[in-house]
Amino acid sequence: MIQLALAFFGLTALYMATGHNPRARRWAPLVGLCGQPFWIVFSVQAAAWGLLALSLAYSVVYVRGALLQWRSR
Repeated sequence: MIQLALAFFGLTALYMATGHNPRARRWAPLVGLCGQPFWIVFSVQAAAWGLLALSLAYSVVYVRGALLQWRSR
């Protein structure tokens, strides 16, 4: 179940971020951020501490992307 969530959120966010639709690009970081808890759980269960650090770094990048996409213009 966790691996399906990883694939779903990761691929959906990437698809949205690289498309031509500005509305989808705006939502992409939030979709990606929704997948981060699954990455964190997966990395802890696997004792993959490097992956945990990477997951936390991706979370920071997704938050930055969300702030940039959703700030008032």
